[in-house]
Amino acid sequence: MPPLTELPAAYLALEQENVVLRTQIEWLRRKLFGGGQGERLDRAQLLLHLGELEKLAQAQAPTKPVSPERQPARAPRLTPAEAFAKLPVQETVVIVPAEVQADPEAYEKISEERTFEVDVVAPRLFKREFVRPTFRRKDDPSHPPVIAPALARPVVGGYASAGLLAWIAVSKYLDHQPLFRLEQMSQRWGAQLPRQSMAEWMRQVADLTEPIYKRMLTDLLADGYVQVDETPIRYHDPGQKKGETEQGYFWGATAPGHDIVFQWRLSRRHAELAQLLGDNYVGLLHADGYEAYDSYARTRTEVERLGCWAHARRMFHDALGEAPQRAAFVLKLIGRLYLDERDWTQAGLNGPRLRSALRTGHWTLSLKLLRRTALRLRELALPKSQLGQACGYLLNQWESLIAHLRHGRTRLDTNLMENAIRPTKLGAKNWLFIGHPDVGQRSAIIYSFIQSCRRHGKDPLAYLRDVLSRNRRQAG
Repeated sequence: MPPLTELPAAYLALEQENVVLRTQIEWLRRKLFGGGQGERLDRAQLLLHLGELEKLAQAQAPTKPVSPERQPARAPRLTPAEAFAKLPVQETVVIVPAEVQADPEAYEKISEERTFEVDVVAPRLFKREFVRPTFRRKDDPSHPPVIAPALARPVVGGYASAGLLAWIAVSKYLDHQPLFRLEQMSQRWGAQLPRQSMAEWMRQVADLTEPIYKRMLTDLLADGYVQVDETPIRYHDPGQKKGETEQGYFWGATAPGHDIVFQWRLSRRHAELAQLLGDNYVGLLHADGYEAYDSYARTRTEVERLGCWAHARRMFHDALGEAPQRAAFVLKLIGRLYLDERDWTQAGLNGPRLRSALRTGHWTLSLKLLRRTALRLRELALPKSQLGQACGYLLNQWESLIAHLRHGRTRLDTNLMENAIRPTKLGAKNWLFIGHPDVGQRSAIIYSFIQSCRRHGKDPLAYLRDVLSRNRRQAG
């Protein structure tokens, strides 16, 4: 076989195209059969596309992907005693041998062995009865009788307590149980709770907690550093054709150590970001490569755009099957940034100025090498190949990515926001869509409280019960 440099250019182009086609086939197989995002794609269209690609690609030995990083060691499995150490003991059963029971005076206790079993108490509805006696004066029966005012409740004129409202909210927005399923489950709790009533209760919960929600957003934006992301959610508009759904979006914002705030919008237009952040936001805007974020920063001189290194890394990871050595080299350079961040954090080097100085001193040469590598690989790869697209994304986002050198308080990626927004998609797999466009913001408010509690290590059920109980007492 002649040297590679002597092969016709057309043959080399075909070889590259063949690799691209096989990579696309592998990507489609993962989407079609691997679950995850593939569930949002039309299965028939995927099968058709997959068949066409397989006809175009020639027989070739598959390339084994190369992992650029060592897989982290699994944490040791906890023993039952360690896993359930914090559970309270509600019942203690002492088992005495039959011989001792027959003649207890003949024995003395020298030690004991303790074991345990874990039990569960199923949910059970119960009534809390309020009695308001009526009194009249003994010395003046003609005086009007007196009776204590009725206790105010979170739901005016309703029978749902603060605890029940919190339980339904957590069941729907944390445990992802649709209301129709909760309606069926409630029969086992002692009485059926109508889903129409539960839907109205969620409206009341959102209305009662909205003032706190607005304060959460105000405090978050005042900090001057915010991570933003958005995710599509289907909703049903009664004004549209029966059975059809439209696509809306949850826009989310957060920052390290802060709350998570969601807003509901009917589109992904650039103007929706201004609705979330407002026109007076000043500080750092950390997001992925969606053009809306660049557009927002360009029109506001006091807003600086930061890119997401995880998105850039992810695209090179997807290119491993197509160009394993080249993609792995880039991944190694990006991985070095994360390793340094981990080491500095473990060493307690967390001050913003210090972290900025460390990044600048340690990364300047590595980032120059990374950029030169991406420029060269973009010349060698086909534009539509995964490697070519990864290089294009990295270079297009370059200025926003290296902006992290100037700001030591930032995270390298928006994984904090992505992890916070992911449960909304998990919930959508259960309740499928939002029942009305107006309901979207109510869900956004309750999701904000649920995810913020999880961020701060608080029990969402206990928090919501306390907030709703306080609201009731203030109303009274």
